[in-house]
Amino acid sequence: MLTAAAIFGGTVTLVAAGGALFNPSRGATRAWYDALEKPSFTPPDAIFGPVWTLLYGMIAVSGARIWLKEPGPARTSALTAWFGQLMLNAAWSPLFFGARRPGLALVDITLMLVAIAVYIRQAHRVDKPAAWLMTPYVAWVSFATLLNAAIVQLNVDGAVER
Repeated sequence: MLTAAAIFGGTVTLVAAGGALFNPSRGATRAWYDALEKPSFTPPDAIFGPVWTLLYGMIAVSGARIWLKEPGPARTSALTAWFGQLMLNAAWSPLFFGARRPGLALVDITLMLVAIAVYIRQAHRVDKPAAWLMTPYVAWVSFATLLNAAIVQLNVDGAVER
């Protein structure tokens, strides 16, 4: 149990820390982000930290639960999907904030949404609670995909990607 917690908690923590390197709260990234047109449903910045902290915890527990199940093809498929969705998650902040490419970030987050759904389906075959732990995450990423798409659409003049 402790090994699973360390592996999955550590992996998720690395992804979260990597995303934090591209925090839009300071410097030139802040100015760029502030200059973007954003939809009226954009949450306040203060919401993102607590939401992601909770979601990352649930993602880690979900993956650890699958890891602790009997080895086999279903478990392997679920774990592959878990790592795949997390790698797409890790790419979003560097694309959106680091490279300032919301269009590419939209492609990434769309693929992430599909990967999360695949993981949920695979996890459901192995451990139903592990699958259910991911439902708030898929809901949040659905909302984030809509937000990302709206930012791209509102900034179609190209100023968004500079």
